[in-house]
Amino acid sequence: MRVATDIGGTFTDLVCLEFDKITGKPTGVKVAKADTTPSNFEEGIINTINKAELDLKEIDFFAHGTTVVINALTERKGAKTALITTEGFRDVLEIARCNRPDLFNFNFVKQPPFVPRYLRFEVEERMSYKGEIIKELNSEALKTILKTCKEEGVESIAICLLHAYKNPKHEIQLAKEIALLNSSIEVICSYQVTREWREYERTSSTVLSGYILPIAKKYLNNLEEKLKAKGLRDAPYIMQSNGGITTLNDVRTNPITMVESGPASGVFGAIALGKIIGRTDLIVLDIGGTTAKCALVENGQVKITTNYKIEHSKTEAGYPIQTPVIDIVEIGNGGGSIAWIDEGGKMHVGPKSAGAMPGPASYGRGGKNLTTTDANIIMGRIHPDYFIGGELQPDYQSIEEAAKPLCEALKGTKEEIAKGIIRVANANMINALKLISVNKGHDPRDFTMVVIGGGGAMHGADLARELQVAELIIPPHAGVFSAFGMLMSDIRRDYIRTNVLTLSSEQSDSIKTTFNEMKEEANISFFADNYTSEDIKFTFYADLRYAGQEHYVKVLLPYFSENTSLASIIEHFHKEHKKHYSFQLDALVELVNFHLVAEVEVDKPDFPLIENTGRKVDSAIFDTRKVDFDDLGIHHTPFYHRELLEPDMTIHGPAIIAEKATTTVVTPLHIVNIDKYGNLILTLQKTV
Repeated sequence: MRVATDIGGTFTDLVCLEFDKITGKPTGVKVAKADTTPSNFEEGIINTINKAELDLKEIDFFAHGTTVVINALTERKGAKTALITTEGFRDVLEIARCNRPDLFNFNFVKQPPFVPRYLRFEVEERMSYKGEIIKELNSEALKTILKTCKEEGVESIAICLLHAYKNPKHEIQLAKEIALLNSSIEVICSYQVTREWREYERTSSTVLSGYILPIAKKYLNNLEEKLKAKGLRDAPYIMQSNGGITTLNDVRTNPITMVESGPASGVFGAIALGKIIGRTDLIVLDIGGTTAKCALVENGQVKITTNYKIEHSKTEAGYPIQTPVIDIVEIGNGGGSIAWIDEGGKMHVGPKSAGAMPGPASYGRGGKNLTTTDANIIMGRIHPDYFIGGELQPDYQSIEEAAKPLCEALKGTKEEIAKGIIRVANANMINALKLISVNKGHDPRDFTMVVIGGGGAMHGADLARELQVAELIIPPHAGVFSAFGMLMSDIRRDYIRTNVLTLSSEQSDSIKTTFNEMKEEANISFFADNYTSEDIKFTFYADLRYAGQEHYVKVLLPYFSENTSLASIIEHFHKEHKKHYSFQLDALVELVNFHLVAEVEVDKPDFPLIENTGRKVDSAIFDTRKVDFDDLGIHHTPFYHRELLEPDMTIHGPAIIAEKATTTVVTPLHIVNIDKYGNLILTLQKTV
């Protein structure tokens, strides 16, 4: 058996693939959902294992994605952290970039740094931008610094010295001395987090990694311990933000790589699915209980970026984290997003969520606010027998009470309010989808949309119609697809180094030397986890720009080797720059960052085929009810059991297709075809 678990803001998901011991082919899929348990995250995982009735002794592979890191950052529940930096650079963290995300927005708020000034310390040392020592490290002040840290209850120290991305010698020296003086305090250095330049971004990344280091270590240790106690033989793999999995030991040293682990796995699962059904250009939308995430896949590839920020908005500059993350847009809109009225009388949905406890009003657990899930129930889109996987019946009385304040404020019926909530939520998601497509020069009509997560199939048809996307795919077990995606991910580690140089024949040897040094670093890391050089596959990228430019274009160097010519690299950059910006220049080209991706391929399961027994499509209908499709009217609508649908069946909308982890809404304009893997493929059967 192969198992993956994913902790979301509202639910913890589990997917288990079972295999025939002789043929090695998948024979079945088990899924389970349980409430996320923020005070003790591993408890939610154990609950899903118990629900699925799994014997961990039978499991050969266990992967895990988590929101522990992002939740600790956004909720400010990390460890008390201090910063040690080069003399004169104590306030880099607070000065930040001095840029406003929306220049004329007078509601702008300067966010406080994660480390207050009294916990930011300086040491004498200086490294040049070339990595040459100008002033040797003087660590005389270290004892005083550690004394202050002890008195203030500091649990973690982040070390970020000037130009350590070029030469980390002084950071290594400082960390060793701290370990000798106080081994109980956690220490993380900037070179362990990022080897890219940009002083503020590097400092912010190191501080945030230090901030979550103690709780992430504790969580990962507890998880390993509890899974081992239940019989798991091998340590679990952990999902990273770059779309790859890695070992527990690797992620313990730099847990910030888990900051977007859940959304990344869903996207890579969609890429794997796209390959087997011949769809390489995808828009992937993952709607969970708390957030909606979307990413664009072009030619089977998703962009990886290190220009990632948390808490970035029109009024807040956010906090940068220089770690490889898939290029994803995330908004506070999910099934649990709360509808509310602002001072001007306008209705909003999200970003605040009801979470799992108390949850939407329909849960009957004391939730007083109307949410997106409640709105879908009012409109008849969720069958009461399939609510929360059939574990609960909707609490209609609580929905009535939660709707009253909105009905009074907006002078409408609860049905009108529900329509408004769905429209606002859909508009928010359309804006997010445009950010990754239209705003970046991509026409959504050229892409297939894949919707996953508990809420994806509920809203997918409306969103696809708005964006004029011709084809919408809802994969099997879409509600837990992020967990499924982890079973499709390889072990991946990214190595990025800044070394600005002009692409000229004089620099050819330097370029090859740098890449070879990075390969050696990757080899050492993988060898420590008992992999051989034959197991490791390398992919080379370079961040290139025209001389005089500030920012750069990431360019794949598909044929990089000892014999790769600089002319071919430059030519490739010209093409990529023109593709992105519609022009190219006759100017010198500079290489800013070397980027090496090292991967070890994991045996991936085949997507299970669905048996065709010859059953008629009408045999899957279990109820007919009135369903409100907003502008398309109220229709008597058949409800289908998804588990009874087979390949080559066709369903003409309107229809509702129910399964344990999600519900698919098929509008009167859509037709559904089921393929051999059990995917629901929605296309428009009528024009609007």
